[in-house]
Amino acid sequence: MTAYMNKLMERITEAAAAAFEAAGYDPCYAKVSISNRPDLCEYQCNGAMAAKKKYGKAPIQIAQDVVANLADNPLLEKAEAVMPGFINLTLAPAAAAAYLNEMAADENLSVEKAAQPKTIMIDYGGPNVAKPLHVGHLRSAIIGESIKRMGRRLGHRVIGDVHLGDWGLQMGLIIAELQDRQPDLPYFDEKITDGYPAEAPFTISELEEIYPSASARSKEDADFREKALQATAQLQAGRPGYRALWKHILDISVADLKKNYRRLNVDFDLWKGESDVQPIIPGMVESMKARGYAHEDQGALIVDISEDTDQKEVPPCIILKSDGAALYTTTDLATIVERMELFHPDEILYVVDKRQDMHFVQVFRCARKTGLVGEDTELNFLGFGTMNGKDGKPFKTREGGVMRLETLISDINQEMYRKIIENRSVRGEDAEQTAEMVGLSAIKYGDLSNQASKDYVFDLERFTSFEGNTGPYILYTIVRIKSILNRYAENKGSSAAGTGHEAVLPPVSAAEKKLMLQTARYNEALEGAFAEHAPHRLCAYIYELSNDFNTFYHETKILTEEDPKRQASWIALLMLVLRVLEDAIDVLGFEAPERM
Repeated sequence: MTAYMNKLMERITEAAAAAFEAAGYDPCYAKVSISNRPDLCEYQCNGAMAAKKKYGKAPIQIAQDVVANLADNPLLEKAEAVMPGFINLTLAPAAAAAYLNEMAADENLSVEKAAQPKTIMIDYGGPNVAKPLHVGHLRSAIIGESIKRMGRRLGHRVIGDVHLGDWGLQMGLIIAELQDRQPDLPYFDEKITDGYPAEAPFTISELEEIYPSASARSKEDADFREKALQATAQLQAGRPGYRALWKHILDISVADLKKNYRRLNVDFDLWKGESDVQPIIPGMVESMKARGYAHEDQGALIVDISEDTDQKEVPPCIILKSDGAALYTTTDLATIVERMELFHPDEILYVVDKRQDMHFVQVFRCARKTGLVGEDTELNFLGFGTMNGKDGKPFKTREGGVMRLETLISDINQEMYRKIIENRSVRGEDAEQTAEMVGLSAIKYGDLSNQASKDYVFDLERFTSFEGNTGPYILYTIVRIKSILNRYAENKGSSAAGTGHEAVLPPVSAAEKKLMLQTARYNEALEGAFAEHAPHRLCAYIYELSNDFNTFYHETKILTEEDPKRQASWIALLMLVLRVLEDAIDVLGFEAPERM
């Protein structure tokens, strides 16, 4: 294997660049891309068209000069100049096989680690404690997790932070409601300042009932709302009993959140919340005032962030309200301060609902203007669209409420279990476990295969289908490959099969070559998806790879092939396709069963 395994496309581009230079033209014109006319060729270069102006020659003449210098290149089976100046390229079958054999010998499947790894922080949770996760939390968790895994696969240091909503009026509401229900609890006795019970005075299900009840009550009862506001202020001022209660709320909520995120195969390195940065806020605010960035306006403390080039109004960033209270903006700015101190990241990426766009414009501009981040740190916002029902409106329960995430997961698992039992391929406990794995692929792939910024319709029937662009279809392809490899091993005896030393031979059919070229694109697809924060690009790649495999499978009698070398070559190719698909779905955050 070569020490530097660049992409197949790069190798073809290098060959084209050498040909441009040999013909007396600037090699910068030698950009090669996948052909948009696969019926004519596999790759194309349009550089001759771009070079026309500089050299004052007809593009077809430039193309012919370049093609003359590609005639004997071992990478290419064919290079043609076609009117009005396109260069059509077809890879040599032997070159395709050689690249795949290098790829198979590489434990990283030709995916190169970043030459200069970055420290990247991803803020991708954002749930409020004391509330159950609902479908609105799904996209942030799924998209953020996949980007984190892509970054790590490429060698970056990626740190995921859940960024809990654990500070503010919701806490005061719970405390005030609890005091009305259980006034004799020691937390409400101001004479008691320590020695509180180790056990919380509520369960997670009770807590999840208390909050909405208190929230609804505060909208109708002004006295209760005032009591909740006072409880919030006292909690934030450090009242011991309220702090102890708050700790109970946090512990029980986080344990439940971890359980539910685990069901999604999502995990975070940091479980920090807004409360963690409260001590930073006073110093940050004083610094902004002292350096002349923050000033009072109608009692509130603001930072002006508008710019001359703005096409629409960008309101000032409010740091403190007129009553001195901090806002989400304040907390997000203080969180940036903490992240810079602890990790000095090269990038902070926020995976949040796109309706928060203006909020992050304000936060980023304020952070830059006031020097909370340097020029060497990127601040990026990946705003995602909503998950809608078939009616095109945000996904709801049949009763019209917001659906809990665990309800959605259970519904999908039940549907997958029904289909798996109907298939009769897996039974009993295995069927339940398989249904969970396939169900998770349906949820995650169903979300990730859509461009993050766009709204999408969650269609249970379509997402759980074994056909089409779905998670179960990808898993079905993986299971099919495993089945072929197992049958080959049984037929040949385990010592003769699956050792990983079989060589991939040059392809003998168009379907085989297409599958080989698609497999070779894995590094390019993964790098491109991560660079653009676009998991849907990796989904599109594995869907195409699955289609190409299934076409090859239907056209090729793999297990009945009489030429043992040809058969072993196909098995080696299948092993590589399997490795690529399993690696890609792991990066996307789900896995495949043995059977389904």
